[in-house]
Amino acid sequence: MAKRIFILIGHPGTASFTAALAEAYAEGARTKGHEVRVLDLSRMQFDPNLAEGYHTIQPLEPDLVAFQEAVTWCNHFVLAHPLWWGMMPAKLKGLFDRAFLPGFAFKYLETSPFPAQLLKGRSAEVLVAADTPVWWLYLIYRAGGYRAMKSQILGFCGFSPVTFRSFAPVRGSSPQKRQSWLDKARKLGGTA
Repeated sequence: MAKRIFILIGHPGTASFTAALAEAYAEGARTKGHEVRVLDLSRMQFDPNLAEGYHTIQPLEPDLVAFQEAVTWCNHFVLAHPLWWGMMPAKLKGLFDRAFLPGFAFKYLETSPFPAQLLKGRSAEVLVAADTPVWWLYLIYRAGGYRAMKSQILGFCGFSPVTFRSFAPVRGSSPQKRQSWLDKARKLGGTA
């Protein structure tokens, strides 16, 4: 059964291995007949600062509206991002701050301390390019950025399941290793 897959390249720079992973995933998904939409964070223009929290909602720039429309359209969300200081890049966090708004991604309820999850019915897959070895990331750092993404961002809004794919360590990796990771991302897209 064909899926509607939205892929967000979550690297703020214009040329990255993260983008190559996302593009390989998209290629694999398209070869299996899935509908694919791709947005690139590096090309998106918006103020990432949620200056007033949710007390005063800032008007959404066109790129944030396009992001929300793609999230609404998809039934599988793929996010590819680098791991910087154990987390996603600041501009990517700003995208979630500004676009995953009350009334769109979740809704506070008078009768419960837990919000309604408005993005249920969608799965998510997160492709993470990191310089930290995967075992160190989990054993020593306890994958804090992964846990926040899974539970406090995507899961909070209703995405389930949320799966992580780590590509690491990128720094010092050989061209052959990078090619094997791109092949893996392409295969993942084909089995989405």
